Amino acid sequence: MQAIIIKNPGGPEVLQLEERARPKIQAGEVLIEVKAAGINRPDVFQRMGGYPAPEGAPDDIPGLEVAGIIKEVGQEVKQWKVGDKVCALVAGGGYASEVAAPAVQCLPIPKGLNFIEAASLPETFFTVWSNVFDRGNFQKGENFLVHGGTSGIGVTAIQMVKSMGGKVFTTAGTQEKCDYAIKLGADLAINYKEQDFEEYLKEKKESVDVILDMVGGDYTAKNINILNSEGRLVIINAMKNAESTINMKKVMVKRLTITGSTLRARSTEFKGAIAENLKKHIWPKLEKGEIKPVVYKTFPLAEASKAHELMESSEHIGKIILSLE
Repeated sequence: MQAIIIKNPGGPEVLQLEERARPKIQAGEVLIEVKAAGINRPDVFQRMGGYPAPEGAPDDIPGLEVAGIIKEVGQEVKQWKVGDKVCALVAGGGYASEVAAPAVQCLPIPKGLNFIEAASLPETFFTVWSNVFDRGNFQKGENFLVHGGTSGIGVTAIQMVKSMGGKVFTTAGTQEKCDYAIKLGADLAINYKEQDFEEYLKEKKESVDVILDMVGGDYTAKNINILNSEGRLVIINAMKNAESTINMKKVMVKRLTITGSTLRARSTEFKGAIAENLKKHIWPKLEKGEIKPVVYKTFPLAEASKAHELMESSEHIGKIILSLE
């Protein structure tokens, strides 16, 4: 099979197309002929040498989400058959023409979506469900803030929370991105280069029940300041700084919950449970068009380095996809 290989840690140029042996599937897995694969920030961190693959996943082939056609079905797999069209969350190896995936981490491609669109779903949808609805315990009628509103996570979180009855606030770095976030359903979009989001929300007399943060650093204290009593701050990255200074008295007085997670190393059973919730609660909304995939640009598999350059530029709105068709 063809695969994009990380030759050694470094910049986008270290991603090279090579021939590799096809993966062998284990019990409970399926082999997917990949038609499209999503690009995500963890892929960039892995390429740079800062995010090693978990045990059992290829350490030199990045890629956490794919869409394609099942070619083989392993022992104990009952829910899928050869020829089924699926999208899947994988622990690595997605930048390849074939990948092994746990059967329970596969989902049917929603009706009306193509492979490119379907490949944009798993990583962000699994992440948002796990952190906003499970860890963050978002409830209908609550106020929600997501930083980075036009990132892959952001466009997903805005739409999912809005569709589940929330009032949505977000931050973004340009007016164009803020306008797009409003178009997706955000009630307020704050240009963080021109306005302090804490001060802006206070001026608007808005406070927040659940925050999904990918920034860290000084955002942490600001997040705590705008949270309501019983508020929940969920941290899934710290792109600005992994260290923060916070006022613990505010945490205690407001009875806040500060939590965080990474998804990649969690068990197959854990991810399978998320898949079931997505299939039940979110997939019908995708099929009705209430939630839509947001794909910014596609690249051929051989141009994975260009896709990474775009990801690192942060100029994109939504997802970047590799096409193998």
